[in-house]
Amino acid sequence: MLNFKLEIEYDGKNYFGWQVQNGKKVNNRLSKTIQNVLEKVLKKILQEDIRLTVAGRTDSGVHALSQVANFRSSSRIPLDRLRWAINCLLPEDIKVTRIKNVESDFNSRFCAKSKIYRYTILNRKYSSPLSAGTVYFSHYPLDLKLMRSEAKVLLGKHNFKSFQASESRFRNPLRTVKRIEIKKKKDFLYIDIEADSFLYNMVRNISGTLLEIGRGRFPKGSMRKILNARDRKLAGPTLPPKGLCLMKVKY
Repeated sequence: MLNFKLEIEYDGKNYFGWQVQNGKKVNNRLSKTIQNVLEKVLKKILQEDIRLTVAGRTDSGVHALSQVANFRSSSRIPLDRLRWAINCLLPEDIKVTRIKNVESDFNSRFCAKSKIYRYTILNRKYSSPLSAGTVYFSHYPLDLKLMRSEAKVLLGKHNFKSFQASESRFRNPLRTVKRIEIKKKKDFLYIDIEADSFLYNMVRNISGTLLEIGRGRFPKGSMRKILNARDRKLAGPTLPPKGLCLMKVKY
């Protein structure tokens, strides 16, 4: 059996996240996920039952520029031909950008050293019809210098309970943030966070808190107080999933 590594790009707005939902229904229809669509295509091509292992399960509506997954198969189809066949059957909002054979012990989840997520905010006086599905719109003037200063508090290993979704409060909230950058390019604000792993809604909650700081609703010093309090109620709002994108998985 060979071990195949996939790099996948997708627009998540039409999907209920990555993971197969085990019969979960929405409006009396089975929920459609990225994993489900990919596995069906692979099964059709390879004539095998395929189960994908993913680097990180993105939530409903979240996008990916470079998600990573792996699977095992006895197939000997040339890799370029296999990628072409997969992409021919996939919908336009999911594509495999790269495929290669890797060592037998490679596991896309457990071998990952860090992941980089980006939250994108359109920051001007009017919204954009063209980018509405992939960015969060905020018309408030933002203090980027203060946002960057407050963001530095999050670097290193901390208890991120204040930025953890309440329904996942029993998971270990210790995480290590390796890098956090806030960049402005024309009207777009990018919040890039790299960490060893992420809690449920962690990036969206951090981004919501930084936005509140930038618009002046939270004063200087708020981020450290929120982090140390370990209380989700003190942090900013959970921003919508449409602005979140998995940019890269590092190995």
